[in-house]
Amino acid sequence: MSAWVKGLTKSFDGHVVLDGIDLSVGRGEIVALVGRSGSGKSTLLRVLAGLSTDHDGEVDVQGTPTVVFQEPRLVPWLTVTRNVALGDPQRRRKRAAEEKARRVLGEVGLSHRVDAWPLTLSGGEAQRAALARALVAEPTLLLLDEPFGALDALTRLAMHDLLLRLFAEHGFGVLLVTHDPAEAVTLADRVLILEDGRIAHSLDIDLPRPRRHASPEAAVYSARLLELLGVEDLQRQL
Repeated sequence: MSAWVKGLTKSFDGHVVLDGIDLSVGRGEIVALVGRSGSGKSTLLRVLAGLSTDHDGEVDVQGTPTVVFQEPRLVPWLTVTRNVALGDPQRRRKRAAEEKARRVLGEVGLSHRVDAWPLTLSGGEAQRAALARALVAEPTLLLLDEPFGALDALTRLAMHDLLLRLFAEHGFGVLLVTHDPAEAVTLADRVLILEDGRIAHSLDIDLPRPRRHASPEAAVYSARLLELLGVEDLQRQL
């Protein structure tokens, strides 16, 4: 098990953001969180990452969790290699840390950009570098906070393929926050829908990998997610 949560409750200024959340993410499992803005998705991820500690309930994360945000958050005055090396929690000598960073950059397809500056990277390259920075820590749990949301459609699909390849190679657990039901269906083994700080629905995605983004089978699951999110009810009202 990569992470286990029971009865997690968190409030901001008297407003309950997470209300009795029970959740588990196993190693070798991808779990997606979907829901409307303000439903508590990113707050839950921050708790699991250890970035937010003022809460009630039990939270147990095994090993090392790492986070990839929607923005790459690269340090502009450091090369790509030095940025990735920052993610290594072990105190290595500079040369050893940078050698490991270069190896991981090769895994994400950036071996030709190891000495580049962040401002020269495309959006997809910058997000690959951010993913490499997370992987250099050898995580047991990878926390993804809408990491592909700002990318164009073709780059986003390429990043999906990259994530699934790395997931298969390393076997870490993944918790993915996304607003895109189709992305959740493409990537996840299980999709959780948050409403008002609670897990309102859980949907197992019983499709083999690799999955075709626009396959009829995937479309059925995407339609079901939209229904659970109440989108079809809104469309009927319009």
